Amino acid sequence: MRVCILGCGYVGLELARQLQPTHEVVGVRRSADGATAVEATGATAVRADVTDTDDLAAVPDADALVFAASSGGRGADAAREVYVDGLRTAIEAFGARDDPPEQLVYTSSTGVYGDHDGGWVDETTPLDPTTEKTRVLAEAERVAREVAPEYGLTGRVARFAGLYGPGRYRLERYIRGPVTAGYLNMIHRDDAAGVVRFMLEGADEELLLAVDDEPVEKHSFADWLADECGVERPAKRSKAERLDDPDLSEAGRRRILTSKRCSNDRLRELGYEFRFPTYREGYRAAIESYRNAS
Repeated sequence: MRVCILGCGYVGLELARQLQPTHEVVGVRRSADGATAVEATGATAVRADVTDTDDLAAVPDADALVFAASSGGRGADAAREVYVDGLRTAIEAFGARDDPPEQLVYTSSTGVYGDHDGGWVDETTPLDPTTEKTRVLAEAERVAREVAPEYGLTGRVARFAGLYGPGRYRLERYIRGPVTAGYLNMIHRDDAAGVVRFMLEGADEELLLAVDDEPVEKHSFADWLADECGVERPAKRSKAERLDDPDLSEAGRRRILTSKRCSNDRLRELGYEFRFPTYREGYRAAIESYRNAS
């Protein structure tokens, strides 16, 4: 199977590594540095803007598309340009080919759930996005699942919890504090890529929630990290204390007020095996590196 990863970045590069040598992989990035990173995995690199039809013409035919492009942390307008307009452009461009792909996997975010007051959510939970950006993500999911079939592609969604892993452990942020209360739903980069691979290779689900076994309260997580690193436990803040901060942005305020625990029961039922079932295994390398450097 030839897999084309549109926006072959943090998760996409790991997916490219995991899919080879069983599959042929094409990774699409806009920059020269990005293309070099793709080539380092052994995949074929193509420089193209995934939102540009003319650029996409340079990308070879594929059996499967993975849309994992990023808006670069910018606002809702930039997110819409990439996630909604770009995704639709890619579907139309590849779907119109003589040999179109059979399937598309779009990588979304658990941010689309909104607030559930610490309650559990899963694939059956209705969406309730609370910010402009998460509303864009919800719209992109609709494009993947409803527009892709109009062009002959089976459109599916992998909904990621908070990503962490090499280069994104943010360990010192938690052990230095202060840490605001709330739940963390996480998945290691390698398992995020693993879930997409699992879907591509036969997990016949339109939607899967990609999250590890154990959502954790931030205070407990920070204390565990501090103990493992051999440092003092960090200062803590309640949500009310953090919300009283006059410098807190509106986006930050909404994040604090959005609380949920994400279930991976369906993923487990289908037989996916985690490399890092919880943060305890996932953070081991970061903790050892911290202790060795101290």
